[in-house]
Amino acid sequence: MSSAQPSVAAHGGETRTLSVEESLEFAAAQVRGLVERAPGQLPTYTSGGAWVTDADPWAPNWAGGFLTGMLWIFARRSGEAWWREHAERYCEVLEPRADDTTTHDLGFVLEPSWGRWYELEPTERAREVLVRGGRTMAGRLQPRGGYLSTWVDPGSTFIDVMMNVGIIFRAAALAGDDALGEVAMRHCMTSRRYLMRGDGSTVHEGWFDLESGEFLRCATHQGWRSDSSWARGQAWAIYGFGTAHRHSGEPRLLDAARRAADFYIEHTPGHGIPPNDWNDPDGALPREASAAAITAAGLLRLSELVDDGGLRGHYRAYAERIVETLRSTEYIAADAPGYEGILRHATYHFRDGLGVDESVMWGDYYFVEALDLVARGQS
Repeated sequence: MSSAQPSVAAHGGETRTLSVEESLEFAAAQVRGLVERAPGQLPTYTSGGAWVTDADPWAPNWAGGFLTGMLWIFARRSGEAWWREHAERYCEVLEPRADDTTTHDLGFVLEPSWGRWYELEPTERAREVLVRGGRTMAGRLQPRGGYLSTWVDPGSTFIDVMMNVGIIFRAAALAGDDALGEVAMRHCMTSRRYLMRGDGSTVHEGWFDLESGEFLRCATHQGWRSDSSWARGQAWAIYGFGTAHRHSGEPRLLDAARRAADFYIEHTPGHGIPPNDWNDPDGALPREASAAAITAAGLLRLSELVDDGGLRGHYRAYAERIVETLRSTEYIAADAPGYEGILRHATYHFRDGLGVDESVMWGDYYFVEALDLVARGQS
């Protein structure tokens, strides 16, 4: 563990900051502990610091890929058989989800799991699973509106879906199917037009008329209100539009990722941790660590997509600042005995009171991803 001297945190109490490697070691221990305590379980959030293994009460299960993705990261980093065996086992559990038509979150389920397996070992089986998943996800296209619908309603789409078009792009490349790529691009351009505002902020949910395809209204499930700026949605936009540009080369998608990133940086304190919603006048939830973790990983990847060296350094430096903040024991749970998550002060669903100021599986995953990218000196 770190020998760094304790300091007084902005939110009160003494903290210390772990190194990147110490943070990864702690994260690995937490993941191993979860797998050994609750084998085969795919929790979404903690309650009182303990992982909740009941079914997700709000959305069709979408968090299993994140735990599996961490197993793959540690398998690659360590080369230990234990990590590889469990990563493969959890992938097996998730494989049937490639045909799941009940959710818009197949990218979240399959990209960190089977996608990482394919990148490490490009087998025909992994390719087949990813293509199936991409085709299933593409089946959510609403042709008249040009968007991928959510599980909520055929007339609904989320900014979150930008994190799930990557599997369609990947399937298009793996299957040599240009029509799949066109589906993904249609959704991206619709999201850019209707879910991104002129200042670079994003809308959580957009509603369309199914008959005409006309955009009807904005809405939100987890932000303050429909015209506000929900931080995790902003983080999904940074990472998701950047991923779409990496797959497609479309400059308008890179512009969208940059505008989303610039809004985040401009409106967030220097430590890099945003509130749940920047526009909430009550400041009811002043920090949302999972949005910060997603943004850090997204900015590290975005930094490799821009041509301008100064801008590349700007995005990378800000990402590393976020990671440094999250390595503080104000956020990383290294000095919280009995706490089962990795990253504290994250939130699942503020309005429904689920996992508020707790750990969430995607927060842990993208924090580990960002740590790994920083440790490797690349993205």
